Amino acid sequence: MRVVLQRVTKASVTIENQLNAEIGLGLLLLIGIEAEDTSEDIEWLCRKIVNMRIFNDEDGVMNNSLLDINGDAIIVSQFTLHASTKKGNRPSYIKAAKPDVAIPLYEEFIQVFKKYLGKEVGTGKFGADMKVELLNDGPVTILIDSKNKS
Repeated sequence: MRVVLQRVTKASVTIENQLNAEIGLGLLLLIGIEAEDTSEDIEWLCRKIVNMRIFNDEDGVMNNSLLDINGDAIIVSQFTLHASTKKGNRPSYIKAAKPDVAIPLYEEFIQVFKKYLGKEVGTGKFGADMKVELLNDGPVTILIDSKNKS
């Protein structure tokens, strides 16, 4: 499972011209799921992300976590995180999980993340054409892959 996390001062997701989620200070998480992903990947990622110290403290040092600042989150599925660009100019998405596997894992990720964060989160809609807006703070953008925990 791959996650691109972006520290934001605000973010939103719009689907079919309807605002689906909107947050202030927090994280926008783009989630790429592959067929081999498991509940173990989800638990590790959620615990890691809510505790990651990437928010500034009173001295301007990245020393606070999402939990420390009582920040919010939006979680959006994005199969293109598993694009392979090895051959040709058209990316291949063969490693991305098919919907029958990905949807339950995406929904599980949302529930586990809410548990670790201790509150509701915003979401996108799996498979929908979404418009995602964000004001990246820093900018801070981090890629985490549960298959590479080093």
